[in-house]
Formats: sequence, C-alpha cells, structure tokens
Amino acid sequence: MAGWLRRLLQKPKQSSSSRGSNLNAVSNQAPSSTPSSSLETAASFSTSSSVVTLGQLPSTSPVSMSSSGSARWAKSYDVCICHSAEDLEFAEEMVSYLESQPESIRCFLQLRDAMPGGAIMTELCSAVHNSHCWVLLITPNFLEDSWCRYQMHQALAEAPMANGRIIPILKGIDRKDYPQELRCLYYINVTLQENGFRQIRNTILCYLRELC
Repeated sequence: MAGWLRRLLQKPKQSSSSRGSNLNAVSNQAPSSTPSSSLETAASFSTSSSVVTLGQLPSTSPVSMSSSGSARWAKSYDVCICHSAEDLEFAEEMVSYLESQPESIRCFLQLRDAMPGGAIMTELCSAVHNSHCWVLLITPNFLEDSWCRYQMHQALAEAPMANGRIIPILKGIDRKDYPQELRCLYYINVTLQENGFRQIRNTILCYLRELC
C-alpha cells in the first residue's frame, strides 16, 4: 500500500511548455483556407451586387428633338402662322425661311394647309389645337380682321400661361396699338426682316427643346 502511494506521488506532471506545444500543434492543423475563402466570397458578392444595382439605374440620356420618340411629333405642326389675307405675302416669306432651316420647322399656313371645303371656324380651331406654337402677325390688317382676333383668342385659351408658345410679331403698328389681351407678353418687332425671322426661329426652337 505505501509503495503504491509513493509511485503515484512521484508521477511527473505535464509542463506548461508542453501544453503550449500541443495547443500550437492543434492550431496548425486548422484549415488555413477558411478566412481567405470567406473574404473572397464576400468580395464576390459585393461586386456582383454593385453590378446589379448599376444595371438597374434608369437611363437619363436626353431625347433628341428630331427622334421618333420626341414629344415634338405629338402635334401635326410646330407653329401656326396667324395672319390676315392682306399680309399673305409676308407670311409666305416667313414660312419659307422657317421651313428651310436645318430643323425643318413644320408650319401651318391657312390658305395652303387648310382643308378645302372645311368650315373656317373648324379649320382655325384645328390649326391652333394641332400646333405647338402660334405666331401672331399683328399688323393694321390683323387688328381689323375678326377671324384673326378669333384665332388669337383661341391661342390664348389653348395656352393661357403662354410659356413661349404665343409669339406676337409687330409689323407696321405702334406700341400703343398692341392688343390689350397680349400686353403680358413680349413681342418681336420685324423692322429688320432677316433679324426678325431669326428671332422667330430661335423662339420656336427654344420651346421645342424644352418640350423634348
């Protein structure tokens, strides 16, 4: 009995250095590829998520004024020329200038484009409704023509806030004769014909670009 107890007490204890070596051995046996593999997976997920997100962003490229999808083609004409019969020659020169521009501005000229046999009131209302802008060629003849005034009122009813759609043109009249209904709008004075036509063109194109 005493001999057995003596041998038990003399049994060597495991040293702390030995325990440290065993822990190191266990640590070295753990798969080393796990952390890097996880990082690669996370990076791959992050990259693919970014690609999907970017791919879902809506296109912001502007629509060209001449493209088939442009709002310009929602109406038959870009501009309706409102004039008296006595001012037809000047109106034809204006239309010739506008239609010859690179943008091919589409003009409604009553005696040329109105439907033969159509009622005057119907044709005038249709021309106003189917045009983006309206040029009012205000001359002494315009002021005395009841149909011209009717078309002017139709244009005001179509776009009461104007927004560049109504383009008054003064020719041969004083500022004091400018119609009261249009006093809230700037006008173009065509004292110099070429310069006046250019201003009309630029005003029409400005509105069409904003529309598109």
